[in-house]
Amino acid sequence: MEQYRGTTILSVRRGKQVVIGGDGQVTLGNAIMKGNARKVRRLYNDQVLAGFAGGTADAFTLFERFEGKLEEYNGNLTRA
Repeated sequence: MEQYRGTTILSVRRGKQVVIGGDGQVTLGNAIMKGNARKVRRLYNDQVLAGFAGGTADAFTLFERFEGKLEEYNGNLTRA
């Protein structure tokens, strides 16, 4: 059986409280490149939590674009 490896970002909401978490390991093939990466970020004046899995460079680019859209639409997640 083939074994898949990757990041999992998990969030749980209960009422008005939210928790989000993920692992901190960055790999390239089988080599661990970084063991303490921050894959969960606070965006838009700490009002939005976002997590990523996959290519780090792509994720940072998407974070920047997403935060720009949040600014453009005054924090409206649907429009951003």
